[in-house]
Amino acid sequence: MVYMMLIMNVVGAMWMNVFLLLLCTKQAGVVVGPTLLSRIRRVEDFFIQASSAEYYMFFSFLCRMLFMFSIGLETDIPYLKRNIRVVSIVAGGGIILASICAVPLLWLLIKVFTVTKSRFPFYLLIFTVLANSASPVVIRMIAESKFDNADLGRLAIYSSLISEMSCVAFVATLTACSSTIRLVGAIIATLVTVLLIFLNNYLPFFFNKRNRHNRFLTNSELFLIIFILLAISLLVESAGYTAITCCFLAGLMFPREGKTCRTLLHKLTYAVNTFVLPVYFGYTGFQFNISKIFNKLTLILTVLIILLSAGTKIVATLAACYYLKIPRNESLILSFLLNMKGNYDLIIINSPPVPKMLWENDIHDLFLSVVVLKTLILAPVVAIWLNRGEFCAHYPTTLEILNPESELRMLACAYIPRHVSGYLSLISALSGCPNATLNPYVAHLVELPKKKKSKLMYHQLEDGDQYSDDEEYGGNDVVQITNALDSFISETKIPAHEAKIVSSFLTINQDVCNGAVDLRVSIIVLPFHKHQRVDGKMENSMEGIRTINQKVIRHAPCSVGIFLDRGQTGFQQPHGSLSVQNIATFFFGGPDDREALACSKRILMHSQVSLTVFRFIQANSSIQNSWISDASHKDEEVVMAISSIGTENEMDNVFVDTFCNRYVAQGKASLIEKYVSDGAETLVALRGILDNMYSLVIVGKGGRANSSLTIGMSDWEECPELGLVGDLLASSEMNFNGSLLVIQQHRHSEEDEALIPP
Repeated sequence: MVYMMLIMNVVGAMWMNVFLLLLCTKQAGVVVGPTLLSRIRRVEDFFIQASSAEYYMFFSFLCRMLFMFSIGLETDIPYLKRNIRVVSIVAGGGIILASICAVPLLWLLIKVFTVTKSRFPFYLLIFTVLANSASPVVIRMIAESKFDNADLGRLAIYSSLISEMSCVAFVATLTACSSTIRLVGAIIATLVTVLLIFLNNYLPFFFNKRNRHNRFLTNSELFLIIFILLAISLLVESAGYTAITCCFLAGLMFPREGKTCRTLLHKLTYAVNTFVLPVYFGYTGFQFNISKIFNKLTLILTVLIILLSAGTKIVATLAACYYLKIPRNESLILSFLLNMKGNYDLIIINSPPVPKMLWENDIHDLFLSVVVLKTLILAPVVAIWLNRGEFCAHYPTTLEILNPESELRMLACAYIPRHVSGYLSLISALSGCPNATLNPYVAHLVELPKKKKSKLMYHQLEDGDQYSDDEEYGGNDVVQITNALDSFISETKIPAHEAKIVSSFLTINQDVCNGAVDLRVSIIVLPFHKHQRVDGKMENSMEGIRTINQKVIRHAPCSVGIFLDRGQTGFQQPHGSLSVQNIATFFFGGPDDREALACSKRILMHSQVSLTVFRFIQANSSIQNSWISDASHKDEEVVMAISSIGTENEMDNVFVDTFCNRYVAQGKASLIEKYVSDGAETLVALRGILDNMYSLVIVGKGGRANSSLTIGMSDWEECPELGLVGDLLASSEMNFNGSLLVIQQHRHSEEDEALIPP
């Protein structure tokens, strides 16, 4: 038996990673169950004993409660609020059409099985099988494909959640209205759910204060939270209702700030993904018996219901997406994703919404076969589709093409706590627009020691310790960074996410780039390898940071910013500040400067920020023409240079004009033009500008390559990764005490262009 399960998992591993867990665990369950191995007498006696059904049902209940609570914890509430209309239309279309199509199917099955009693619960069963989308299955498939941060992936996740919760609420409401006893049970279930949410709103604050010097809660405190969750869930189940909604709402309403939520996510994510979901999906397949559908009538009904269920969901989803103007290819993959079954369907099949009632064996086996077979058939199709590049493309990768009022995803990398304070100020400024959502990730980069410490057995760990060396890396810096983020989230209510990357400095740049792709961020922010001392001089912070920055800049999958924080004299957090901070943006022209100006658009929306854009313009065009003539002795190259510069000039003019019409004309920002002829005049102009008190300067790394505006400035260049102007502003000789953000725009390759959605 063990060898057989291993063979099935090896075969499943040959499939794509998307449905690896889902398909293989269900296959393993099918193999062990009555379909194959349990036909052997000894295997059947081992797995199917007199009291095994009760054990399996209770363990299934525990798994279901844990992963529904985990789903609630991981729900992106800001995204759900912004897109509740879209999500509701997509989910509601399938529910409405399913409620209609369930009527003729009910009539047919009543005739076939001669159902004389409990026709209303029978309708609820048919409706659930047609309308429900199993959110755990959808979430797992999308997470395995690293598709959960894409717009389409999130739409599928929350549409399936709304669909499943709506089915649960619909069935529970109709069941509660069927009798007085059921109504009393519904009231009890509602009251205990409210009690659970109330307790969850107060316990975390108590635990956070108690563990203010630790990163995680102790195991006993964690057990208390889980115990309360399961105890109240059992009360809801004993009242005759499923506790799916109760646990999901408890996780959804759980306070996100502090160590309690972090500990729950850390513990539950690993347990759910590696143990709970595989066992639960395996149990789903274990219940399936393929011999039950060999009957000709049952086989015809199984195929009919699968086709009707899939067709109903596909037609309804396509119609909703057509109304919402979602592209056709995305609509189709969304409709297939929402066809996944396996959560609430199994509950209503095994436990009808009527006390002391069980479905007849033929009805039970028919619908169980429909649920299992439908998921096993559609999972490979969805997996192949999700692995196509057009759905997995990392987009958008620049700020220039991003709407200033759309969601911005950024990854800020920190090595020590000092880096985090500057990042939090920058994150605070970027979140000033109420209509534009900021989704920041702060990653703690930790160097992997050459010699790992000795392993301890699990029982040798102190209470609250983690069974992983990775959790110990970073020392006290981890706690300081965590406390800084907790305080920031508590004060500003900005949902900043914490991450840790433990790797060798030789390969940590690859982990940063891979993380940027997985999180689909538009910009990576790196710390400058120097920091300012008390006497104003610049000093190296850590060995290797500069090399890592250079590697990330060279291979980054999106735009990159290098941030130099000058502490108390630099940029401060705008949230809660009574004074307005002055910010300057230098625009010389070119893609990097357009990216810097695009970043400035986000910052100027904050009420405590005043932005001034300085545009440097060539004073004498003859100097530019002479530079072009000296650039090459070949006529073809001269023509190409002139054409390239002309195109860049046109793009710069359009971008600046759009900025002026939208922001300068409305008094949200100021634009000052500086006419200079060469690098010397540019340097004089920069010194004059910096005499004013600017707490932050934003500039593009490259400007326009070999521009006559910066001729001669490269003679004293020390840090090429900052560009000519950025390197000048970072030096101690400029006597500039403000913070500095240097941005490089991501250059799209031909492959990237082909994958960018229209």
